[in-house]
Amino acid sequence: MLLREPPLNAVRAFAAAARHLSFTRAAQELHVTHSAVSRQIKSLEEFLGVALFERRIRQVALTTEGQQFFAEVEPALAQIGAAARALQAQSPARAVRINVRPSFAVRWLIPRLPSFVERYPDIEPQVVTSTVMPEQAIDSFDIAVRRGLGGWLPSIDVRPFLEDEVMVVGAPALFEAHPLADLCALASHVLLSAKTRKDDWDAWKKQVGAPRGKPAGRLQFDHLHFVLQAAVDGLGIALAPASLIAHDLASGRLQSPLPALRMTLDRYYYGLAPDAAPEAACVAEWFENMQRQGA
Repeated sequence: MLLREPPLNAVRAFAAAARHLSFTRAAQELHVTHSAVSRQIKSLEEFLGVALFERRIRQVALTTEGQQFFAEVEPALAQIGAAARALQAQSPARAVRINVRPSFAVRWLIPRLPSFVERYPDIEPQVVTSTVMPEQAIDSFDIAVRRGLGGWLPSIDVRPFLEDEVMVVGAPALFEAHPLADLCALASHVLLSAKTRKDDWDAWKKQVGAPRGKPAGRLQFDHLHFVLQAAVDGLGIALAPASLIAHDLASGRLQSPLPALRMTLDRYYYGLAPDAAPEAACVAEWFENMQRQGA
């Protein structure tokens, strides 16, 4: 009579716990809870009919049987992993084409792509930048991101994504030299803007009740990511979408001296092409997770 094989997930949990001599660190490695590791190892011990660990206060140690099992299991799991990687190297890459505006690519998508690659290591994200709406796109895509509901083909499955608003930002050194504590101080600053959003300053000033008057100067750039780089370099102050400056604010490259004075923007939407590759669903799932996490 053939013996059934032990559950592989339980063996993986055991190997991780044996390697670290810690259920907690094993849980971190496997991205599960401490209790899940404990249950898996308990089920493996019941399957084998032996104790694999000695449970002590705040630590565990391998029993003699556990040491013997680990010596056999660890190289076996490594061999399974090597076999899987060898097959993956032979298989064609699974690619997904993501169509976004240049500013969204530089400031939102690319800084977060490592988390996508970590979660879906067998999918190759191909970022395609374009300033036109999806209905005018020349190159094919699987999934696209744009502001608003205009410019989407009826055949594209459009779903709401990020809510957004603009705020005043600038380099910390600039505000040290020329503080911006209130709206009256706007007159001492150079206003940066993009051709695609050239009316933002007037609309924002009207909404927040800023006094009339000429600024110290104006600088206009072709694209928003040039505006944000100019702000980082201290050339002036910008009205920046909150969605695109999270990393700049967190790192201290940019500061917002008037954080409460914001203006709502059209929200982002993402759309799946009717002939999208199956991998596009993984991007959509990742988008949804990013949105829930507020990342």
